[in-house]
Amino acid sequence: MTTGTALVRQPSGRLAEGLVTHIERSEVDVDLARRQHRSYREALQVAGWDLREVTPIEECPDSVFVEDTVVVCGDLAVLTRPGAARRHPEVAGTEAAVRDIGLDLTYIVAPGTLDGGDVLQVGRTVYVGRGGRTNADGIRQLSRHLAGRGRTVIPVRLHNVLHLKSAVTALPDGTFLALPDLVDTAVFPAVRVVDEEAGAHVVPLGDERVLIAASAERTSAALDDLGFTPVVVDISEFERLEGCVTCLSVLIPASSR
Repeated sequence: MTTGTALVRQPSGRLAEGLVTHIERSEVDVDLARRQHRSYREALQVAGWDLREVTPIEECPDSVFVEDTVVVCGDLAVLTRPGAARRHPEVAGTEAAVRDIGLDLTYIVAPGTLDGGDVLQVGRTVYVGRGGRTNADGIRQLSRHLAGRGRTVIPVRLHNVLHLKSAVTALPDGTFLALPDLVDTAVFPAVRVVDEEAGAHVVPLGDERVLIAASAERTSAALDDLGFTPVVVDISEFERLEGCVTCLSVLIPASSR
């Protein structure tokens, strides 16, 4: 039985031109990135997720980071308005994919901006990062869209980090992995502080399994010791562009439809 659908998008050949904000630019091996993306997709499939390929968009270097283009809450897909204007064309392909899946659609509109990487859903609470890519109007719009789905939106101030989920994510048991230097952890219950940046990035895959980057060796070992099952993937080329395991897919549980 399938766990659900995972939206993914193939890397653009212009990936090396992707935006960087809080780190120094370094050389990206696009061929290696494509191999890593293939392994990432395979890890999702092994975990029971059916892949839905969003139409590639070669002229958008950042388009592989498909998470930023949509927030899925139950049967509702909120199409975003990314904070970087050059990423706006990425949304159309995601819209076609979620429409085809059968989700209800709504939109973030100007002057609001919202990146999906700033949205962390845990139970019926939705934490939204207020930083360089998501503005106050985007948060207000998202709050209105999700109110009818019984969700409570809590804004979170970010510090020198691209997205909220670059600094904090949640484990299957509802506890949070966080880097306190990058985010105000006071709003989160039951925080586990990590000492690796990549250690703050996990994707719950179902049951006790969590997707985590190979660069988070210490965190992965600690999670294994706690009874979780780390599913380790190497995403080094995407990390050169401030990418995380979270931003390369959008997981839509089967119960959403």
